Amino acid sequence: MAILFDNIKNIFTFHTRHSTYQMQVDKYGFLLHLYYGRKTQGTTEYVLTYADRGFSGNPYDVGPDRTYSMDALPQEFPCQGNGDFRSPAIAVKNTDGSYGCDLRYKSHEVKKGKYGIKGLPAVYADETEAETLEILLEDPVTKLQVILLYGVLPECDVITRSARIVNAGEGIIYLEKVQSACLDFVTGNYDIISFYGRHAMERNFQRRPVSHGSFKIGSRRGTSSHQYNPLMILARPDTNEDFGGCYAMSFVYSGSFQGEAEVDQYNQTRALLGLQEEQFSYPLKSGDVFYVPEAVLSYSGQGLAKLSQNLHRCYRTHLCRGKYKEVARPILVNSWEAAYFNIDGKTLYDLAVHAADLGIEMLVMDDGWFGKRNDDNSSLGDWVVNEKKLGEPLKDFIEKVNGLGIKFGIWFEPECVNEDSDLFREHPDWVFQSPGRKPILGRNQLILDFTRKDVVDAIFERMCSVLDQGNIEYVKWDMNRSMTDKYSAAAEEQGRISYDYMLGLYDFLERLMARYPDLLIEGCSGGGGRFDPGMLYYTPQIWCSDNTDALDRLRIQYGTSFGYPASTVGSHVSIVPNEQTGRITSLETRGVVAMAGIFGYEMDLGTLSETEKETVREQIKKYRRYAPLIQNGLYYRLSNPFEDETAAWEFISEDGTEALVSVVMLEIHGNMTVNYVRLKGLESGRSYREEESGCIYDADTLMEIGIPMPMKGGEYQAYQYYFKVEG
Repeated sequence: MAILFDNIKNIFTFHTRHSTYQMQVDKYGFLLHLYYGRKTQGTTEYVLTYADRGFSGNPYDVGPDRTYSMDALPQEFPCQGNGDFRSPAIAVKNTDGSYGCDLRYKSHEVKKGKYGIKGLPAVYADETEAETLEILLEDPVTKLQVILLYGVLPECDVITRSARIVNAGEGIIYLEKVQSACLDFVTGNYDIISFYGRHAMERNFQRRPVSHGSFKIGSRRGTSSHQYNPLMILARPDTNEDFGGCYAMSFVYSGSFQGEAEVDQYNQTRALLGLQEEQFSYPLKSGDVFYVPEAVLSYSGQGLAKLSQNLHRCYRTHLCRGKYKEVARPILVNSWEAAYFNIDGKTLYDLAVHAADLGIEMLVMDDGWFGKRNDDNSSLGDWVVNEKKLGEPLKDFIEKVNGLGIKFGIWFEPECVNEDSDLFREHPDWVFQSPGRKPILGRNQLILDFTRKDVVDAIFERMCSVLDQGNIEYVKWDMNRSMTDKYSAAAEEQGRISYDYMLGLYDFLERLMARYPDLLIEGCSGGGGRFDPGMLYYTPQIWCSDNTDALDRLRIQYGTSFGYPASTVGSHVSIVPNEQTGRITSLETRGVVAMAGIFGYEMDLGTLSETEKETVREQIKKYRRYAPLIQNGLYYRLSNPFEDETAAWEFISEDGTEALVSVVMLEIHGNMTVNYVRLKGLESGRSYREEESGCIYDADTLMEIGIPMPMKGGEYQAYQYYFKVEG
């Protein structure tokens, strides 16, 4: 069993393949955190210490015992108002106007399989793969109930956390803060690793010590955002890719969030991850239930690479769904950098002809196909095909494209609307807008009020009316602005808007998947502005960034790799000079970089020379061959592109029999020193043949010394090496 309960000591123990998690219900009914880390036997209640600590409050029921204080004890779900002055997991405004709660243990239940969450994305697993623990906590005065949910997936080395919050009392209460997971460590120094950025430069790696005070990341933007990813890693200071203890906290949610790490007065570390508390005040009437989004936890005692692989395996096999969950995705060409808004039937058809000639499998018609859409200032929301541009009905055009052996995909941005649109003129009240004020614009767009079922239903039907016109096998779902003036004309309580919006979005996506089960949906939010586990539940791949520059992508994809498998990373070869940076890199280098994810093209294929076309054909053949390894293999970061002269990474099969190594030279100097790239994860004692050279290498030598990079002139040279075990 993965979940054990010692009914003498009242200790819960979770075991995964390589980790153990323990907590205890103490004699006062408080749920205390004991241990999370390397797999161990026995119990760890001895880690709890008690002392008379000045100015730390004591629960009334402990009497004169000044050594007992919530201000110092490690907790599973710390509350505001019970004497703990650290950052809480839950803050409540009660019916009488008072703040705080006092949650005590009432009961628990262990179940086979993995819990689900009503209306929200979550990791899934069957009864042979996971167990669930439900712990009921209750405030004895207000009758507020919190049912803590723990999902244990032993083979993934993953523990998930969520909760249901129930107002079992009378009157209305307000949730002012709700976090999904808390990790309390009574000892140890830690670094915090987070991933910051901006549009077109997302998920930059940042590592710093956790010190006294509080370190916070988060988003107030209504999306998980380009600025911060909902992923935090706590690592021992000596932890690197291959050594040391580290913990991941990943939030399965696509809206505003916050993460925090603080060291308290007693040098204890608390880490929290959950909903953004700003502009959050969620009302619960008597009997109402609030469903807390899920957090995914994982521990590795073998460094950051193993930690990432834990998350990759979990998300690839227990979060992504649908037809394309683990199979090779179609190689596509997107029309954006080929035509921008100036698309027409001839341009698109010619692009499809070139695609067929080169071996590309899908044409995606990007922005510009609907309404009077000739720029980004009008028609968003008018999901009616501009047949004048296409020159024929969409159905007929798709049939022509399919006749070339090319699949067809289409771009939508369902959550937004332009003021210059028929939709807005008909329904100006369907958008977020503060009363009496002019709206805040972003990209000349407004955000539709997806807290309203009537709005979601209307946009859903309009979108389906397009999808039903022909054999559409792919949708690129975009969202191109941050959420401001979050006011719904239909809501009585505005503090619930951000959360309810996400429920509306997830409902839309769930219905879309149910209606079109074979449809491949790629998430996008100005590229990587909503690259999070919540979206992966509905869209098994996400456009990694609007920045397609090969050199910038190395850093973006490096940061992305800490939390997300390559099978989820949309990565294309685009034009040069690059649209975002003006940089020129070779077609070969762009191809190698794009093969670190779901491969495709974003360019006018008709402008390629015959030599370039042959290069594209070879890239496509190579990617098709390696796609199963790229999508399902173990991923290793072999260098740090923020620090090293090379960017190098490796995909290796789970059984260690084959490996694909990619390298991009980041620097070139006169009389260069030799760069050696060391491989990882090979079978010690075996020999491996490198495919192109035919050379045979000893596995241990490859892992200890590595392979020397060619001393070849020219900027940003790229190399790929495929190794196969001999014998």
